[in-house]
Amino acid sequence: MKIFPLVVAGLVSGCAPAGDSNAEAVQAPVTSAAATTPPSASGPKLAFPVACEIGKTCEVQNFVDRDPGPGAKDYQCGTQTYQDHGGIDIRLHDMAAQAAGVNVLAAAPGRVVRLRDGVADISVKSNGAASVAGQECGNGVVVDHGDGWETQYCHLAQGSVVVKQGDPVAAGQPLARIGLSGNTEYPHLHLTVRKAGVMVDPFAPNLPAGACSTGGGAGGGMWTPEAAKAMAYKPSAVLNSGFAAAPVTMEAIEAGAIPLPTATSGMLLAYVRAINLQGSDVQELTIKAPDGTILATGDQAPLDRAKAQYMFFTGKRLTGDRWRPGEYLGTYTVRRGGKPVITRQFSMRL
Repeated sequence: MKIFPLVVAGLVSGCAPAGDSNAEAVQAPVTSAAATTPPSASGPKLAFPVACEIGKTCEVQNFVDRDPGPGAKDYQCGTQTYQDHGGIDIRLHDMAAQAAGVNVLAAAPGRVVRLRDGVADISVKSNGAASVAGQECGNGVVVDHGDGWETQYCHLAQGSVVVKQGDPVAAGQPLARIGLSGNTEYPHLHLTVRKAGVMVDPFAPNLPAGACSTGGGAGGGMWTPEAAKAMAYKPSAVLNSGFAAAPVTMEAIEAGAIPLPTATSGMLLAYVRAINLQGSDVQELTIKAPDGTILATGDQAPLDRAKAQYMFFTGKRLTGDRWRPGEYLGTYTVRRGGKPVITRQFSMRL
């Protein structure tokens, strides 16, 4: 397939890596949507652009930054974004899911006008941001929807683009697969929407520049009802949870497929990776033994600031010959202002 340069009117897409609990953003030079004027005409209705299910196989990690200053705020005046982030990030749970293959879908009917394929799937943590300078989007596709509207799909898997320049596409048609190309540390789709070259927040296209709304902005925005329901704003979310036989790392969780404990494992641990936690959030993780007693409890001090992602585990060492047979139950709770905003239960049988 011929490789066309993916150069888009002053926009170089960059996404926030989340390689540690602080998840500081590696930022590329972008034009913030907060500094633009909302379009006067409504654009195409956008379908959900990934063949995954929010809450089960993927999550929304970042929204458009609507803050015109040095800070960052999403369309709900929250912190699920970072400075100058110019799109929507839909994240897979781990690299094992990416390796299995997850399709990126055209959000609306249109025609392919630009694309790039051939950028390696390598975390920017490995080679640094300079290695993708000018190619922050990685492998990507731009679809023209007419009347000045277009969508751009970034961080696609190398060799996975299945369309070519000039191809007509229907809403929901596969364009490529989610990858790890360009300025990213984790597998996700970065979707940007533009009108006449100006970035638009599809969740709140008609809010004044720089504005946000705790009432939800413009309802479903540009999304179809199904897509708007799937991506309904969450205060936070659990990306991964499970049991392990030894202490886990963020890298091991990202790789996926952590081995489960056995009846004779020296340790029995429960772990969780959550995203978009807020400052002052309090976390607790407990394990119940098959007889209903508490095997282990871990809690964290209130978070000092918002965390794009946070990994937490607790557990106990084996004191006898083997673990009691039966079902072990993990429960993870996040309290915000004294009220639970996340409760996740997961189990394992020995």
